[in-house]
Amino acid sequence: MSQIRQENDSRTGGVFVNFNQDSTSLAVGTKVCYRLFSLSSVDRLDLIYESTSELDEDACLVERLFSSSLVAVVSLSSPRKLKVCHFKKGTEICNYSYSNTILAVKLNRARLVVCLEESLYIHNIRDMKVLHTIRDTPSNPQGLCALSPSTPNSNEHCYLAYPGSATIGEVQIFDAYNLQAKTMIPAHDSPLAAIAFSYSGTLIATASEKGTVIRIFRVEDGARLHEFRRGVKRCATIYSLAFSADSQYLAASSNTETVHIFKLEDPQRPGSSSEEPQGWMGYLSKAVSVSASYLPTQVADVFSQGRAFATVHLPFQGIRNVCALATIQKVMRLLIASADGYVYMYAINPVEGGDCTLLKQHRLDGVTENGAENSHSDGHSGAQGKAKLDATDSEKFHDMERATETPPANPLRLDDEGEFPPMTQKLD
Repeated sequence: MSQIRQENDSRTGGVFVNFNQDSTSLAVGTKVCYRLFSLSSVDRLDLIYESTSELDEDACLVERLFSSSLVAVVSLSSPRKLKVCHFKKGTEICNYSYSNTILAVKLNRARLVVCLEESLYIHNIRDMKVLHTIRDTPSNPQGLCALSPSTPNSNEHCYLAYPGSATIGEVQIFDAYNLQAKTMIPAHDSPLAAIAFSYSGTLIATASEKGTVIRIFRVEDGARLHEFRRGVKRCATIYSLAFSADSQYLAASSNTETVHIFKLEDPQRPGSSSEEPQGWMGYLSKAVSVSASYLPTQVADVFSQGRAFATVHLPFQGIRNVCALATIQKVMRLLIASADGYVYMYAINPVEGGDCTLLKQHRLDGVTENGAENSHSDGHSGAQGKAKLDATDSEKFHDMERATETPPANPLRLDDEGEFPPMTQKLD
């Protein structure tokens, strides 16, 4: 899961765009509100929710937990304050204040992680208690981090990744469930620009500030499994990386007009394209593999790296965007949400790859192309944003428990106020 965060755009008012953990919905933060859209259809973009409270203006971070009613929000006006809300009921479950600006928030069914420039806070998502704090991390002004979606049991492959160095591309992997460091992966020579976990949490993709090479590692032991070359001619700023649900494909978007989709071929599998490369590049690759011992390592690496299986040529470049490989009506689609105020949906040929076809583009301001407002797909309008503000603490955290969608191993005593932290906390 990747995100866009930037200054207000004068035309769309967009400051933030982000897909949820399984790319079934899209969150948009604007100068006046935040919106949640359903991604269940190519033909239409259904507006699930639009906030109306003045407290939700200038939303610069909006993170929804899968398809639940739980959402975490940070605003430009209060960049050190995190609010956790039940958007369908219009209730604020809790809020926390931190010692510095919140740069990123990540959620899965077990943990909520708040990223500051030099520290990370790991919360138990069911009651928002701080379980662990990682302090004095290398300077991370972009808030680069990733949290694996985790399995329904929440205790397998629940990993947090963040830069282990500010000068080279080290990835620190932390077990966010058992609260212990797992491994450090020396991924690149240059500082990291993007990282992403696969849906299962067993793989991690990385890109550096150079943006020419994308690598995929096995989380368990840090072994490098795949290496792809985004391009030979020029460097690029990688904006986002995204795995498909089955971990067979990886998409990469950047500040160039081209989005690349790589296929994670298994070299041991019969019929793999890596068995018999085609064309003059394939001929040279074969020649290199035969005489690799006679060539410099860097030269041999260029020919051994995989190339894109499919590509998209966007109608723009230099505009921040975030990509996702989403399954819509049982078919994999490439989605690009951009700071220009649109989400673009592309068809992918699963056999031949090649250039992807634009199927549809939708506006992210809640208005359809014919000027009408998008309908609310579940009947929850923004007018409910002020409902039930007088709910008790137990009721609010009961909402959080239900929103996480999975039964806990040790149920909370919901009638015991002592089970819950104060509704407002300041963390040093």
